[in-house]
Amino acid sequence: MTAVSDEQVRQAVGGETLRRLASPVAEEIDQLDAWWRANNYLTIGQIYLQGNPLLREPLTPRHIKPRLLGHWGTSPGLSLIYAHVSRLVRHTGQQAIYLAGPGHGGPALVAAGYLEGTYSEIYPAVSQDEAGMLRLFRQFSSPGGIPSHVSVTTPGSIHEGGELGYVLVHAFGAVMDNPDLLAVAVVGDGEAETGPLEGSWKGVSFLNPERDGAVLPILHLNGAKIAGPTVLSRKDPAEVRRLLEGHGYEVLEVEGSDLPGMHHRFAATLAEAWSKIRAVQHLARTGAWDGTRPRWPLIVLRSPKGWTGPDKVDGVQMEGTWRSHQVPLSGVRDNPEHLAILESWLRSYRPEELFDATGAPSELVRGLAPEGALRMSASPHANGGLLTRDLALPDFRDYAVEVPHPARLRAESTRRLGELLRDVYRDNPDTFRLFCPDETNSNRLGAVFEVSDRAFAERVTADDVAISRNGRVMEVLSEHNCHGWLEGYTLTGRHGMFATYEAFAMVSASQTVQHGKWLQEASRLPWRAKVPSLNVLLTSTAWRNDHNGFSHQGPGLIQVVLTQRGDVARVYLPPDANCLLSVADHCLRSRSYINLIVIDKQPQLQWLNIDQAIEHCARGAGIWDWAGTDDGTSDPDIVLACAGDVVTMETVAAAQILKERLPGFKVRVVNVVDLMTLPRPKDHPHGMSGTLFTELFTDTVDVVFAFHGYPGAIHQLVHGRPDADRFRVRGFIEEGTTTTPFDMTVLNRASRYHLVMDALNNARRLPRGASDLMAWCERKLAEHQAYVVEHLEDMPEVRDWSLGDWAQKG
Repeated sequence: MTAVSDEQVRQAVGGETLRRLASPVAEEIDQLDAWWRANNYLTIGQIYLQGNPLLREPLTPRHIKPRLLGHWGTSPGLSLIYAHVSRLVRHTGQQAIYLAGPGHGGPALVAAGYLEGTYSEIYPAVSQDEAGMLRLFRQFSSPGGIPSHVSVTTPGSIHEGGELGYVLVHAFGAVMDNPDLLAVAVVGDGEAETGPLEGSWKGVSFLNPERDGAVLPILHLNGAKIAGPTVLSRKDPAEVRRLLEGHGYEVLEVEGSDLPGMHHRFAATLAEAWSKIRAVQHLARTGAWDGTRPRWPLIVLRSPKGWTGPDKVDGVQMEGTWRSHQVPLSGVRDNPEHLAILESWLRSYRPEELFDATGAPSELVRGLAPEGALRMSASPHANGGLLTRDLALPDFRDYAVEVPHPARLRAESTRRLGELLRDVYRDNPDTFRLFCPDETNSNRLGAVFEVSDRAFAERVTADDVAISRNGRVMEVLSEHNCHGWLEGYTLTGRHGMFATYEAFAMVSASQTVQHGKWLQEASRLPWRAKVPSLNVLLTSTAWRNDHNGFSHQGPGLIQVVLTQRGDVARVYLPPDANCLLSVADHCLRSRSYINLIVIDKQPQLQWLNIDQAIEHCARGAGIWDWAGTDDGTSDPDIVLACAGDVVTMETVAAAQILKERLPGFKVRVVNVVDLMTLPRPKDHPHGMSGTLFTELFTDTVDVVFAFHGYPGAIHQLVHGRPDADRFRVRGFIEEGTTTTPFDMTVLNRASRYHLVMDALNNARRLPRGASDLMAWCERKLAEHQAYVVEHLEDMPEVRDWSLGDWAQKG
């Protein structure tokens, strides 16, 4: 589909509606300008004032905050856009949310919610009167107050914008399966220089106008970032236009600083953009769409940085330069000339016209806002938990692997999860999506393609498989896009999962951290409803990425998530398919967590039947009596613990060696599936009781712990437990290459032979024959090294290892 025609727009929107939107009458221009001036006034007040909010007396130093914090430069542009979108919503009833990419313009969005009344409804102490305005000013970027960005405390926000680059991915995620929503995404020109943002223009290649909403990107080129020019603002406008057209957009442009001319031009441009969006959707939803990708509109807004602020200060140009980025007037308390400039600046907005005698917004200002939930600061889409429906989940037991005996059968565990997700797709056609960087089949989740294609709005050829505009499986080779789309999807109330290769989850690890911060802060706000959890599945893991080599070997995201607060972070290491099914069911039902699930996709030994797996996962950790020689009557000689699929196999194999070669040596095997059971209950909500910890690990026996990730994580988690120094951890120590699976464990000193030697070195009682077993382990490691070099694969006794009949005795 090329750009829609004028006739198609008139048919979809109506000529009179379009005319009214594009040509505001004088009274509407006055209303727009008054709201914009009021917002600018409140923005400046938040940055500067701690008294005299309505300028009822001349400004004095005591009215000025001791610390001047905030960002003025982007704020007037953000406010202008907000005012005009509000007018559009009031005329059309369009459901809309506003995402501020330059989120450092936080005071402008706080001011918008205040003018719309939403802020006072949520925070009654910040009332729409002089006292409330003073509280609004004093709380901004102050101790005990609110952050300077468009944070979780800001009504109407699903996007803080503190870390630049994610505004478009959040916007596109928000509108997927959300056909009535318009996400207005303001892209700052500094933000446009980031890698994530540069990759996120491609979102239009995945939207389906039949069932998805629309994103309206507004690239705000105000010329500068914190200390210099931005790339796109200095490019020839024709080059910028061609760049954006190449991404698939129809570019509409507005430029200037003249008033009221800018109000007229922006109103006409916004009307054109919205009407083209509605025309695309009308064609698609009435069967008149030809199936090609629409050319969605995009607005480039060029306005001065720090618009309407001080033009010059101390003879130096401010407006239109990087100097207006933050606080254009510093030292106001101590510099009478600056204080006078500030007062003149504030009075230039004519606050006596904008606020009545009580300090409430005047009727002229209030009249711009839509009503109720149509106010962007009150949209339920920006408080997505209000819209969340529970998933219709099939019984995960129906997908279980039959496991009559431990470690006899090999299966691809994630393939069973794929079958479960297939039916989640089938039963939830508009509330669940899988997001994966081009790896769905590789990660053994391809069963989803039995019920849904991959989403793709670009050209499809005869060679493509399971790709169509009607698909709902999201594949794009960008972790940032997949991660961000899922965040936008869940924050607006729907459910999903992000699946990726373990090592490359680190590409978007910062997004994981930022989302965790959002969820953590949201949990403290009673008006924020809980949203579906961010479920992250890591497969193609460090221990089995033998063919790709060192670049693909890195379990770092576990460490990242462990640093998050306990009321947000969850880390699961299911050792087999049935445990994975149980964990996945729990995660898909949960709210407002980051659930990290780590398990490999390769065929692996299966340990527990479904009932055992459910019980094991419910406890989070347990003793595998069948794997050890501990009779429970007294403390064992050593505890072999494990968390992670490959290291679980090595641990059970080590226990078998000890059982066969040192039958008098008492070994206890403990498997941990919920990593967050290891901390103390006061350190994490999942932390096991001291009694259970002692039951599993004793208080005195040394523990050899084989761990999927970096060894330091376990030491961090068991800190404060009885005699924590007795834990000896083996894990990934940044040793890797293109090699065999077992050699990866050898390189990282986490193989069964290393674990046996660790057990012997750390046990407090050694039976006869221990020294011979140590020597035998050294010989096996040497034998392994020679074998893999000659045969290019692992020794059969390792490669084909499984438990024998001995494991069933007793």
